[in-house]
Amino acid sequence: MTHDIAVVPGDGIGQEVTPAALEVLEALDIDFLFREAAAGDAVKAETGEALPQETYDLVASSDATLFGAAGETAADVILPLREAVDSFVNVRPARAYPGVDAVRPETDLVFLRENTEGVYSGHETRLSDDLSTLTRVVTDSASRRLAEFACEFVDDRGLDEFAVVHKANVMRETDGRFRDAVVDVADAGGVETQEVLMDAFATHVCLDPTQFDVVVCPNLAGDVLSDLAAGLVGGLGLLPSANVGPDRALFEPVHGTAPDIAGQGVANPAAAILSAAMLLEYLGHEDEGAAVQEAVEDVLEEGPRTGDLGGDASTDEVTAAVIDRL
Repeated sequence: MTHDIAVVPGDGIGQEVTPAALEVLEALDIDFLFREAAAGDAVKAETGEALPQETYDLVASSDATLFGAAGETAADVILPLREAVDSFVNVRPARAYPGVDAVRPETDLVFLRENTEGVYSGHETRLSDDLSTLTRVVTDSASRRLAEFACEFVDDRGLDEFAVVHKANVMRETDGRFRDAVVDVADAGGVETQEVLMDAFATHVCLDPTQFDVVVCPNLAGDVLSDLAAGLVGGLGLLPSANVGPDRALFEPVHGTAPDIAGQGVANPAAAILSAAMLLEYLGHEDEGAAVQEAVEDVLEEGPRTGDLGGDASTDEVTAAVIDRL
């Protein structure tokens, strides 16, 4: 079976780490058809639009997408691309890796973030020179769909519970609806839930991240709290993510375009390669995905390392080391 993969490198180091991830995928005995498309700042400067229609259509019709990074046009690129795959959940691991300095090296958790609504629904209005408003959208259907995914997610990992992080004590109608829907689905599925207020969670996860395995959040809370957890494991530079829809998904490193080092061939490809490992798992190649992750962890621990981790290796040298371990 051939997997049709859209490849959107984007801007900055996305142009360097995405090819690195492709090299790793090509080293596996799996039939991929890679089709590349453009998006981001450079495309907007040339054509006037950051996300060409043909790129959107390619992502919307492919089995999965590997995305790099976008700069100033990020909101004009990644939000529509998530829409193109109907991504209702953003999967963000926050895990400390061997050989990488971390504030909390025991951290190993995954955020499942609602990815379609909340305050990111785009309903903002400037009513006067003094007043602007934002409408927060929370639906029972989207909350339940996230909860169903979460129940399957923890079951696949041999767990029997997840944490529900919310602010229903203040946002009673919106976060209250989210909490009630998620807990109801979990109860029906025999999955236990641990409710945590989002501000309290911010403290608890810093003091003892081992309290949590899988964390289910509304959109904004998941965005902020997953970045907070990234700080516990050494920052955003090594973390992958997945935007999962009912029929296709988009995978991207969490880091940005890093314009200060772009084009120098020294960007760390680990996050992009780990995103490719998540892509493999999504497509049903669990063993290969695990092997890629193990190879990356070996390289992080033993070297070679790029400059961000105290080494002097190039992107190509790190990529070759990962492939060698495969």
